[in-house]
Amino acid sequence: MPKRLLRYSLLRTHPARVTVVAFALAALSGAALLALPVATADSQAAEPVDALFTSVSALCVTGLVTVDTGTYWSDFGEAVILGLIQVGGFGIMTLASLLAVLVSGRLRLRMQLTAQAETKTLRMGDVRRVLLGVAGTTLIVELSTAALLALRFRYRYDMAIGDAVYQAVFHAVSAFNNAGFSLYSDSLTRYQNDPFVELPVACAVILGGIGFPVLLELLRHRTRSRGPRRWSLHTKLTLVTTGSLLFAGAVLTALLEWGNADTLGPLGTGSKLLNAFFHSAMSRTAGFNAIDVGSMEPSTLLSTVILMFIGGGSAGTAGGIKVTTFAVLGVAILAEVRGEPTSGVMGRKLAPHVLRQALTVVLLGMGLVTAATLALLTVVEAPFEYVLFEAVSAFGTVGLSAGITSDLGTAGDLIIVMLMFVGRLGPVTLVSALALRERSRRYELPEERPIIG
Repeated sequence: MPKRLLRYSLLRTHPARVTVVAFALAALSGAALLALPVATADSQAAEPVDALFTSVSALCVTGLVTVDTGTYWSDFGEAVILGLIQVGGFGIMTLASLLAVLVSGRLRLRMQLTAQAETKTLRMGDVRRVLLGVAGTTLIVELSTAALLALRFRYRYDMAIGDAVYQAVFHAVSAFNNAGFSLYSDSLTRYQNDPFVELPVACAVILGGIGFPVLLELLRHRTRSRGPRRWSLHTKLTLVTTGSLLFAGAVLTALLEWGNADTLGPLGTGSKLLNAFFHSAMSRTAGFNAIDVGSMEPSTLLSTVILMFIGGGSAGTAGGIKVTTFAVLGVAILAEVRGEPTSGVMGRKLAPHVLRQALTVVLLGMGLVTAATLALLTVVEAPFEYVLFEAVSAFGTVGLSAGITSDLGTAGDLIIVMLMFVGRLGPVTLVSALALRERSRRYELPEERPIIG
């Protein structure tokens, strides 16, 4: 094959391009199904924008909605949404993990660059294991969560067995895939005093959000004598950063909302702590809410925006820039402040291109959110903090809203659709593309230092 044709073929089959095209086709297919009259409760065809918005939100496991899920859509429509959530969550975990395998394998031949170091449990021959592992993990967590919720719905709230099972399965799938779709118009606010509903949902969200490579490594080491000392740097960074952000988010929410009469104020001490933790967990890209987000203090909204932008773990169902990206930049800043020539953490040196990739992801994410917020402000009449909150929620595929989603209008809806799609696939495809384009340089340019600061 001529070299030009070979390059063209490689370009056409680049993993980033395949991922984007596949998800775009799935989103359009879901929108077409939701636009059918049979998909709505009143058998009237949904507005095309509502159908597209809901399809992209479900496939990108976001949870933002322009219409009430439990009342607007029929059983068929809810089944389509549930299927899109499952396909989106499974597809993201699988594609991200397989991209890690691809990147890892190629970079292993080129002196083992960054992706192999971060996913050292994955190799080129592990495609089948990745697929089975993601499917098995998804099935186990979703069934376990659904069983706990079904028992609670049946014996605590006297639901019929069929209703209890259906609602439990829907919310379990939505939770593990970090989708945030609920069959209730108030999300999970009605269960704000029930830890037997909130905690299983929060646990499913956290497990889905830390990423399959971490789950696989934890499961692989559970029966061995090797403990945390033998965990990969990726697993250590993900667990430590996730735990720290969960704790910090819960503490900030409790402190800032403790006396707010519209949120935590009327609750007892135990319920306040429970809901502060629940909100922190949901801010990691899940989207359920048990307290009114629109009534929160501006300081709480800002802290939530930060958590939503950071997101969860890589190769998982969570969105955002990812906790490892945040941790890597934090380590680099600390090293620079200390005057150290290289960045290191937990006994490992970070390669320079890892820092460049992390910085690229963060700056592009900030630029996208800024541009989208400016665009929304021109078409939506709402306070700045609510618009910024909506934009970051869409980019981080979170699904939390301050209550303005249904008032965005067609132009605002399309902007949010773009944000959800790019926010879901952007970091995955960008990092894989950057890693696959990594190449060595046979010469070095003369060094010069511009003035910084």
